[in-house]
Amino acid sequence: MPNKLANSSSPYLLQHADNPVDWFPWGEEALKRSLQEDKPIFLSIGYAACHWCHVMAHESFEDPDTAEIMNNFFINIKVDREERPDIDNIYMAAVVALIGQGGWPLSVFLTPDQEPFYGGTYFPPVSRYNMPAFRDVLLGVAKTWKEEKSRLLDSGTQISEYIKENQAVPGQSTRLSSEHLDRAADT
Repeated sequence: MPNKLANSSSPYLLQHADNPVDWFPWGEEALKRSLQEDKPIFLSIGYAACHWCHVMAHESFEDPDTAEIMNNFFINIKVDREERPDIDNIYMAAVVALIGQGGWPLSVFLTPDQEPFYGGTYFPPVSRYNMPAFRDVLLGVAKTWKEEKSRLLDSGTQISEYIKENQAVPGQSTRLSSEHLDRAADT
């Protein structure tokens, strides 16, 4: 059964339209739902020709058990970086700040206010390559959200502040958490 990506014009998003993950495109519906349900957002950013995006899709997003975890605990948003470089730039900066490197697929966990609190790139289905298994990451974030939400909210605020301070361009606004995120949410 197709998810909410089925009507997209993006070839990349259409590649995920039949995933068992209840994907949303970036937009008001997903962002409002995250606030209403008080669920964190799992944001996955990639592009059609990305090898590791396809690998993670096959290993995790097409897996019914992984999709069930994602659907139960997160509002899942898929973004084509070629259509939304603004969103990609904001959250790439966050992941680089968190782990010291970036790449695609970009996997970011956000508060309902779109502040990033955890992220990475490709996560394998089982722990390997010195990386945690994607299911373990999902369950760990879900558990922490339930038991220590304020810690994740604080982390999101701190990361957003760090990005504002370190990504500033002279003469331009640095209001990441309000101006940039609101503008991205409105489009």
